[in-house]
Amino acid sequence: MAQHLGAPATPVVSVGDKVKVGQVIGEPAGFISGFVHASASGTVKAVEPRPDILGNPVPHVVITVEGDEWEEGIVLANDPVPVPELSREEIIDRIRRAGVVGLGGASFPTHVKLNPPKEKKAEVLILNGTECEPFITSDDRLMRERPTGILTGAAIIMKALGVDLCYVGIEENKPEAIASMTEAAKNCSGIVIVKLAKKYPQGGEKQLIDAITGRQVPSGALPIDVGAVVQNVATAYAVYEAVCKNKPLISNIVTISGHSLASQHNYEVRIGTPVSSILEYAGVTLGDNVKVLSGGPMMGRCVSNPGATTVKANGAFTILTESETKRGVESACIRCAKCAAACPMGLEPWLLSRLFRAGDRNDELEKERVFDCIECGCCQFTCPANIPLLDSIRLGKADVMKIIRSRAK
Repeated sequence: MAQHLGAPATPVVSVGDKVKVGQVIGEPAGFISGFVHASASGTVKAVEPRPDILGNPVPHVVITVEGDEWEEGIVLANDPVPVPELSREEIIDRIRRAGVVGLGGASFPTHVKLNPPKEKKAEVLILNGTECEPFITSDDRLMRERPTGILTGAAIIMKALGVDLCYVGIEENKPEAIASMTEAAKNCSGIVIVKLAKKYPQGGEKQLIDAITGRQVPSGALPIDVGAVVQNVATAYAVYEAVCKNKPLISNIVTISGHSLASQHNYEVRIGTPVSSILEYAGVTLGDNVKVLSGGPMMGRCVSNPGATTVKANGAFTILTESETKRGVESACIRCAKCAAACPMGLEPWLLSRLFRAGDRNDELEKERVFDCIECGCCQFTCPANIPLLDSIRLGKADVMKIIRSRAK
């Protein structure tokens, strides 16, 4: 039920209930929350806490799969479907009821993002097709194979936001995706495909806005504060399916990759599938010498529970060998400032790490803008002293965010 940023959904089914694919099994538990739908048909076996991929207990609805029976009204055909005549409010409501969330990593409920405060006006929509994280190619394949659906979703989002301009940013190392999207955009009014330099972490919202529009989002501000709304290309496709096909978000494209694999693939996976089942299908043998990351090698997190189910944000699993997971021996900081030079947010990672390690320095961490960290991993990757900078910054960031939230209550 924790498929999104914010409060986990509240289960609305009980043990013994029969459910169909696409049926609501969890309802939002707050303003920043979302619907969760059954991705398989069958009988509800349990409604209970179970560990997620990080090992944290979260509420689950467990379904014994029996056939593949879908809710009525969902269009399953792959053929393009015309956009229905809907008002802005009706579009946002369909997106909300379909449980669409940001598929770029944060899983922020899309309907909330498309309904900014009245005093803040959206001027431009930016679709994120950069996919700058190494190893991951799910967005690349989606742009190659389903460009019309993505751009239809973009047009729907533009109508919901009341904007006339949309940029689709794609890095130059994806020539097939650029060609596919450019061809599909020929008949799309107000949608511009932008070829970007290959650069990590250009997929960050603030970095992408700057690269395409030249606008810089100030510290502590949001993209809407400079008139921009950023959505992932996969999110736009999910919007198309929600609005045009009445199809909730019950599947996504997942990259299975790693140097040790004989072949690497993208699969369309029903959300809620056990990670171990996907890896087995992909021919991955788990063992003591293999680490599985949810995400890519820079920002991914270790899967401590392979038996856990996938969620909407799981767009990739990267397989690492033992040699690839070994860290160098940590030594003293040599003040080389490589971490500061690499930080795309203009932070001083060495200082943030030192403040956290010193203990009880949350006020100073906040002053040094630790919450601006996008956890890209550039600092840790460049550190010649092998200091686990990102590990310390993540923990310090979490502590400071708790303080910030407590002030807002």
